[in-house]
Amino acid sequence: MLNSMSNPPDWCFFFFKKQNMLLCISAQIWGAHQHQQASQQIPSLMELDEVDLEENEAQVNVNPLPGLTGAVTRLMVGFREDDVETQFGQVHCTMKGVPKGSRPVIMTFHDIGLNYKSCFNPLFSHEDMQEIMRHFAVCHVDAPGQHEGASTLSTEYTYPSMDQLSETLPEVLKHFRFKSVIGLGSGAGAYILAKFALNHPDKVEGLVLININARAESVIDSLTHKMTGWIQALPDHVLNHMFGKEEIQNNPDLIATYRNHITNDVNQSNLAQFFKSYQSRRGLEIERPVPGRNINARTLQCPALLVVGDSSPAVEAVVESNAKLNPTQTTLLKMADCGGLPQVSQPGKLTEAFKYFIQGMGYMSSASMTRLVRSRTASGSSIASCDSSRSRSHANDHQPAREHTDVSTENVSNSTVDQTVVVSSSKTEDVC
Repeated sequence: MLNSMSNPPDWCFFFFKKQNMLLCISAQIWGAHQHQQASQQIPSLMELDEVDLEENEAQVNVNPLPGLTGAVTRLMVGFREDDVETQFGQVHCTMKGVPKGSRPVIMTFHDIGLNYKSCFNPLFSHEDMQEIMRHFAVCHVDAPGQHEGASTLSTEYTYPSMDQLSETLPEVLKHFRFKSVIGLGSGAGAYILAKFALNHPDKVEGLVLININARAESVIDSLTHKMTGWIQALPDHVLNHMFGKEEIQNNPDLIATYRNHITNDVNQSNLAQFFKSYQSRRGLEIERPVPGRNINARTLQCPALLVVGDSSPAVEAVVESNAKLNPTQTTLLKMADCGGLPQVSQPGKLTEAFKYFIQGMGYMSSASMTRLVRSRTASGSSIASCDSSRSRSHANDHQPAREHTDVSTENVSNSTVDQTVVVSSSKTEDVC
């Protein structure tokens, strides 16, 4: 009836009698009707940050993925989704925000079994991350066939190798007209971004690499995967890649949630091809430069922050990768009481480390760093904060060398702060 009213009244009154009392209820019906129509015009945007997961195991709670429910979706300036055509297939990209002048764009790349939402939404939904997003636009990249709602890839399509996936990124930069990026990758995504930085150092200003594994899969690992493949389903392989035995045993609800996501929300055929590509990767062929010996060794030219949880199955691989990088440009952050997904289990601490890393590159000099500053004061370690006037490290070849150290985030029992950064080196260092 409302649809047929060309000039509806401003107010409609309804009266009803209940328990001998006359109640009057007034409502601005036409305005509510218009609002309802407007809300129905954007159902796809309202569904962007939600994943509908159903409980499929009787003995565990299958919860919605962290960071994907209860989110208030808003029309973001510069929000854009593009399927970018590359020489190795179509890459789904989600752009949030508008690039700020000559500043780099934060580019993310997810791990196997995940997409940008399930991998990074908990981190980017954290309140402290909003300060970073006010300074930088973000481009989320999904590998071919891995984005939400992806259809099965054609049987004629040959899935790209890890090296080829890294070569899709220059085309993404060209498509969006980015000059450079700060890479944020997890697992397979960390490998892809590192390979991209090695081949295109002028396009990468910095890297945050979660659970990076720079080595190729060994023969023993390959045989193990083939043998377990006879008795294990694909989701089990992916879960063993993400989580350590301790976390799988002690956190059944989390594991059930991600098992459900991997099984029901990710195209299994496409995932199998991405998984196989990662298992067939080559080593990054990097080497730590040693003054007087191999100063020109192939390694990352930009600042890098390597991140791993202390109970992650990737600890050994991350430590080994760190040993092959330039110690003056690299920091290893080992997060205490943290499993295979630091960006999910401890997004606040990782955000603080990310902000400090960015500030060390010469950006966000006025950003509040209260949590990390308090932590360093409480730890008693000798740490020099990055000078806000320091030039961006990718363009400054005369930047003073930094002593490398392993950094761990732990609780402080005799302090009011909730975390501390413990530095194993006794020398002064810039932790960026």
